[in-house]
Formats: sequence, C-alpha cells, structure tokens
Amino acid sequence: MLPTIGSKELITLLPTLLESQKVLIPKIAYPSYQVSGLVSKSEVVEVDIASDTWPDGDLAWVNTPSNPTGRVHSEAELNANIAWARSGARVLAVDECYVPFPDSKKPFSIFSLTNGDNRNIIAAHSLSKRSNLAGYRAGFIFGDPKIVNQLLEVRKHLGLMMPLPVQAAMVAALSDETHVLEQSARYVARRKVMASALVATGFKIEFSEAGLYIWCSRSEGDWELVSWFAERGILTTPGSFYGQAGKQHIRISLTATDKNIAAAADRIRQG
Repeated sequence: MLPTIGSKELITLLPTLLESQKVLIPKIAYPSYQVSGLVSKSEVVEVDIASDTWPDGDLAWVNTPSNPTGRVHSEAELNANIAWARSGARVLAVDECYVPFPDSKKPFSIFSLTNGDNRNIIAAHSLSKRSNLAGYRAGFIFGDPKIVNQLLEVRKHLGLMMPLPVQAAMVAALSDETHVLEQSARYVARRKVMASALVATGFKIEFSEAGLYIWCSRSEGDWELVSWFAERGILTTPGSFYGQAGKQHIRISLTATDKNIAAAADRIRQG
C-alpha cells in the first residue's frame, strides 16, 4: 500500500512511472486518464469494458463505479480484465474512488475477485470522495507488491511523499465508517429527488447505479442540455468532456446540499 497525494497524482503520473508505451482508457472517462498518456507520450487507446476487444498494451485503466456514468462493472467483466492483465506483462489499474457509495447496485473492489493473488493489479482510492477530504490531497493505492515497490522507489525522488499530518488525518478518516455510511445515504436520497424530476421532464437516466453523479440524456446534444439547465440556474457538465462517446449526455453532480438539490429539482419540473 502506498499513500498518494490525491488520486490525481497516481493517475496522471502512472504511465510515466511505469514507462508505459500504450495505455488503454475507457471511451467515456475521467479526463486525467487521457492526460496521463499525453504527459508520458504514450499511445492512448479508448476501449469498452469488454477486454476481449482490447488491443495489446502495457497499462489499462478501469473505473468502477464509473465517473461520469455511475456504471458498476460486473464480476464477469472484471474477471476478464484480470485475465487480460495476466496474459502478458501488463498492469491493470482500477480506479475504485466511488466504491463507498452504492445505490441500485453495490460496488465491490477488484480484489474481492483475486483470492489473494494480486499479481498485475493495483487499485486507487481517494479520501476526497470517501471522507470529503478534498483539498487534503489524500489518496492511496494498493495491490501487486512488485508494482507498488517500483512506484515507491521512483516516486520518492520526485519529492511527492505525503506529509505526516495528512497521513494522520487519513488514519482518522479510514478508522471510521459511520460518516461514510451517512454520506452514502445522502447521495441515495439526493439521487432519488433529482432522478424523479429528470424523468418527469423527459430525460433518460443511464446507469447511475452508484457514486456521486447522474448520467442522463434527452434528444439534444450535450451543450444544448447544458444551456437548458443553465437557464434554470443549474450547472451541469457536458458529456463530451469525458470523451466523444458522451456527446449526447450530461453529468449531474449530487454534491450540492439537500436544500439546493430540492430547489434544482423543482426548477427542472417547471420545464
């Protein structure tokens, strides 16, 4: 296990630290995966979750539950991803930052499928999400000891060691589950309020099975939808921000207060 200065530190530097030549990323994904390949001058290939369609590569990113879609990938899909990684000298990096927040489906760590054999696999977690510690830059990775030790040896020369007070804050946060369960319940309640208003106004909600977001569409492009919401005082993110495959969708965050979520839902219902 290795503490990281937020999960972005790991995501953006991983191909550089591993000297990856070809990085596979989800077609709809957090932009830092693509940026990591650009920084390392690696070839970046967008792929679906089904690894039987993946080309050869030395690093693949999987995000479950997904940002922005909230999709929880299945055991069969993740087992196939593990098999892909172990069929060669490859690394499967799984971003599990949203695992603590179930809704219609319960997320799980990929290590629940490895039976203690963590070869070729690492996972990233972020306390920015789990414990609302955004700004502390507190995250960690764990998994294959060989990969973690390699990252440790290289990273310390970059001066990116985590300050001791932040590590102490992480210990305190990770030692308590009550606040995580309370926050998770808030997201479930907010999703219910917002989803009801969206469906009533003709939106189609896709996936959004866990995590902090709603992924939805209507018969318009993403920027048209962003404008529609903006006219009602609601900020959303265009789906194309996460890849061209998302250009007919928007992402709605559930991180506003309960009061503001309810007010936004009322404005949506008014059309």
